[in-house]
Amino acid sequence: MKSKNILIGIVIVLCAGLGFFAIIRTHAPSGGGDDDGESTPDNVQPLVTVQAGTLQRVTLHHYIDAYGAVEAAPAMAGLPAGGGALAASTPGTVARVNVIAGQRVKKGQVLVELNSSGASFDYVKAEVGRQEKLFAQQNTSLKNVQDADAQLASLEVVAPVSGIVTSVNVQPGQAVDSTTAVAEVIDFSRLALTTKIPAAQAGQLQTGQNVQIQAQPPVTVPLSFIGSTVNPDDDTVPVWALLPADTRLRPGQYVQLQIITAVHTNALAAPAESVVTDESGNSSISLVNNDETVLTPVQTGFRENDWVEVNATGLKEGDSVVTIGAYGLPDKTKIKIAASAADTSATNLPAAQ
Repeated sequence: MKSKNILIGIVIVLCAGLGFFAIIRTHAPSGGGDDDGESTPDNVQPLVTVQAGTLQRVTLHHYIDAYGAVEAAPAMAGLPAGGGALAASTPGTVARVNVIAGQRVKKGQVLVELNSSGASFDYVKAEVGRQEKLFAQQNTSLKNVQDADAQLASLEVVAPVSGIVTSVNVQPGQAVDSTTAVAEVIDFSRLALTTKIPAAQAGQLQTGQNVQIQAQPPVTVPLSFIGSTVNPDDDTVPVWALLPADTRLRPGQYVQLQIITAVHTNALAAPAESVVTDESGNSSISLVNNDETVLTPVQTGFRENDWVEVNATGLKEGDSVVTIGAYGLPDKTKIKIAASAADTSATNLPAAQ
């Protein structure tokens, strides 16, 4: 009986010890832990480090982007084209080439002389002189003089404008006809930039809209012409803009351009990196409210220079918004702003007007 009582006493002591240990574990400080690290209570939300910028009032533009070629200006009312390829008006063979590529010529200057199947250039030119002499002596008619002049003109390829010979494509003895590009002359002070715009975008175009040409230095000119028909081969509409006389652009050059079709002044805009768009096309920003985020759906508009036009009830200029770290950030997230993006958000800021 005595040993039995001793055993019961040991069990009671052990149970009491285990209960005391459980009490100690239950009431241990939450920050405490073993040597391997500290534990975090389940009800404490971790901080997410982000960067932030602000909403700004800016001027934003809508563009149509395209590539275009520099060419001689097309003919306009009361004004011939600024040059182009030249062809013979009658079949024949080249008698003489009077110019070389790169040479500056005057309007009406004879570039190439031709022999026809019926007469040589030199014979026809001499006949013109003979008819003029006879007419002065009243020994021939004016019609004979005019006929001789017309025959000579058919054997001459002349410069239609004053400019520079950009190419000579024939040599003496070569046979030519009206399809042969004998030479090319361009007036470098009368150039145009031509391009094609998809028909779906052509409805946004109006003459006079600014065309910004990405060149060195950049050039901005008004849109001069919009075609009235659609090319069925590529579903585009031709457009062109006259270039200033002092531009450094050259014929044949291929350049990037933007046509400004609309301008939004004093638009409320957010840094582009702060606008998150999901797979359904819905956009949102995370506003900063003290130390947490407020996920705010927005309607977006024009985008330019890392800025996106945003619209939502309650938004105002100066509102703080998460930039770096905004993607996938839940609503009501506790945040820590590591560095203000106020300086970086001003980069490429279009002036509000």
